[in-house]
Amino acid sequence: MSRLFTAEQRAKLTNIITEGVSVLQEVQDLNAGLADTIKAIAEEMEIKPAILRKAIKIAQKSKLTDTNAEHEELNAILETVGKTL
Repeated sequence: MSRLFTAEQRAKLTNIITEGVSVLQEVQDLNAGLADTIKAIAEEMEIKPAILRKAIKIAQKSKLTDTNAEHEELNAILETVGKTL
């Protein structure tokens, strides 16, 4: 059984679908542009792009302290099992 929508509901659905597709396309375009910029700067500065991306994500979330704590714990575990350089 198919659900029937009123004219007002159809208009709302059409509007949100159109806006949603537009926003998602814009996000995709912005992400592609950011990826290109990260790659170019990483290459120029001889930094791995993944490290630069991670720095951006940490900065965006303002979680450097949490990340450092996780790395300290990870380092302690690896040192305990003798898997450090």
